[in-house]
Amino acid sequence: MRGPSIFLLVAFAVLAGVSPAYAAENAAFDLPWWAWASLLFVVSFALGIVAVLGGIGGGVLFVPVVGGFFPFHIDFVRGAGLLVALAGALAAGPGLLRSGMANLRLALPLGLIASMSAIVGASIGLALPARYIEFALGGTILGIVVLMFFGRKSELPDVPQADRLSTALRISGVFHDPYRQTDIDWKIHRTPAGLILFAGIGMLAGMFGLGAGWANVPVLNLVLGAPLKVSVATSKFMLSIVDTAAAWVYINAGAVLALVAVPSIVGIMLGSLIGVRLLARTRASVIRIVVIVLLLAAGIRAVLKGFGI
Repeated sequence: MRGPSIFLLVAFAVLAGVSPAYAAENAAFDLPWWAWASLLFVVSFALGIVAVLGGIGGGVLFVPVVGGFFPFHIDFVRGAGLLVALAGALAAGPGLLRSGMANLRLALPLGLIASMSAIVGASIGLALPARYIEFALGGTILGIVVLMFFGRKSELPDVPQADRLSTALRISGVFHDPYRQTDIDWKIHRTPAGLILFAGIGMLAGMFGLGAGWANVPVLNLVLGAPLKVSVATSKFMLSIVDTAAAWVYINAGAVLALVAVPSIVGIMLGSLIGVRLLARTRASVIRIVVIVLLLAAGIRAVLKGFGI
């Protein structure tokens, strides 16, 4: 699939989301429940393709797009967003652990801190009025856009010496890089700062139902100094810990609606399978621009909804 086709696909997804939002305000365009579910499946399918091609988690796209352009209450969208991110993490986790790229010693202490914060964040998010959540979500999405636009990555960060905390926790490892055909010995530093940052990441993940891959990877890679492949794989595995903790809060509060969650999860997963097949034939730079533009539009839409516009 070429660049223009991807743009058409994303445009269709956005327009499909705009129409039900418009329908909610105009009784003449009211749709039956199965039409909402079908439309949500189509949009989620498109988002699944774009998420894989853009190298981000599906929850980061799902929550702002569906929350901004569909007439569902934001609590149901956030609950479904956590399950979307969780489904992808559970599907990928075992394979990443077997490959040696996802590291348990790195994931568990950080995941424990983030999961506790996610529970607090989810509880706060469900207690706040919807318009405040919309406004804060929009601000967070716009922050993610800035992070994606100016963000950098380091394939093999230079870590001169492991700090005391990571040494005490034995957070280090060796993984085989098939591309380089060599074993890479790695360690981390600045572990206390990483723990503090992951507490904040978990709070945001639980409050907005975004998953946390967009923030996990930069912190693991640039702050702690883990190799990029280890950071990506460990981040994906950590989502299964953090998102599970937050998801139970939404389930217990009755904020997970099957009409929203089921077509979303099925659509995202099927779209991801297509995205994997298209990945080798698609220009990453084009997809990155598409993702940034899509998030920018959804972030602005969320801020406007927060102001009641």
